Amino acid sequence: MNFKLQAQDSQSKARAGVIETDHGSIQTPIFMPVGTAGTVKAVHQRELKEDVKAQIILGNTYHLYLRPGLDILSKTGGLHGFNGWDRPILTDSGGYQVYSLAGTGRKINEEGVVFKSHIDGGIHIFTPEGVMDIQRTIGADIIMAFDECTPYPCDYTYARKSMEMTHRWLGRCCSRFDSTEPLYGYNQTLFPIVQGSVYKDLRTQSAEVVASYGREGNAIGGLSVGEPAEIMYELTEVVCDILPKDKPRYLMGVGTPANILECIALGVDMFDCVMPTRNARNGMIFTTQGIINIRNERWKDDLSPVDAELGGYASTFYSKAYLRHLVKSGEMLGAQIASIHNLTFYLWLVNTAREKIIEGKFASWKEEMVKKLMERL
Repeated sequence: MNFKLQAQDSQSKARAGVIETDHGSIQTPIFMPVGTAGTVKAVHQRELKEDVKAQIILGNTYHLYLRPGLDILSKTGGLHGFNGWDRPILTDSGGYQVYSLAGTGRKINEEGVVFKSHIDGGIHIFTPEGVMDIQRTIGADIIMAFDECTPYPCDYTYARKSMEMTHRWLGRCCSRFDSTEPLYGYNQTLFPIVQGSVYKDLRTQSAEVVASYGREGNAIGGLSVGEPAEIMYELTEVVCDILPKDKPRYLMGVGTPANILECIALGVDMFDCVMPTRNARNGMIFTTQGIINIRNERWKDDLSPVDAELGGYASTFYSKAYLRHLVKSGEMLGAQIASIHNLTFYLWLVNTAREKIIEGKFASWKEEMVKKLMERL
């Protein structure tokens, strides 16, 4: 993998670049639709390419390992062959799923994590080495180191011990990754993950450790787990100031459109979040003019397009009234239209941010856009 910076905003730390992978280029800043179990919910691959204009999607180690399992993935040449997506893929290591399994008998120790399958209750263990092997088999272009994502709030002592263990796990991940080869004839790259909860000194220490490994890109984990946005921004800025400027920075699991713009301004290049599709299924629609709850009575007779300014089939062909009818009726097409629209909006947002960075107009545009994105229509 190769990363090249192309432009830097003069009034913020926002930057535009391009990531080159064996499955194609990724223009940054970028939003990556989440396809946890091998699919971005309710969206065909063709729609992801032609309407959403996604450049890279995500899969998840935990979910893909349990179902469909590694046998079928290895037979099809990895996730690319299984789901037909021929552009870059990133896989989360399962660390967040380990975090979310708290209270289900999950046990974390130096060796790894013992957990119960949410499908059948079977007992499994994830180790740093095992997770590297699983992601090799899944075949993602970018794979994530195995880490522990601490909850919020989290006391300092636990956060420090967890971070130190995550660093030891990182060493094991790198050793395993570097001693194995890709399985399908194309290159893969490993991103370490910064942890440290909401403690500035721990975040600083973790960012320095992660940077010292000199990998092709780096990630920031353990944020957007309930802490106030102001703390997320403060810690993101601290970490971005330490992580190498010539490597892409990936802020995991963030977030709202306003969160994304603010963090682009702090120097983040890559984002993912389930929000655009999850909220779409509940009737929350992100538009260029603000946020719509499509279930509201206000939209019952509104025959204007979902978002005329956005472009794209789902956003301009269907009316707000029709989408409201589908969502209120529980029709599957409502969730599909809303999901495609919201993802189209997220990709439009980061693509426009990129254009404004290159034009030297990002800072003023961002301020205006954030105000719009806080509006509830």
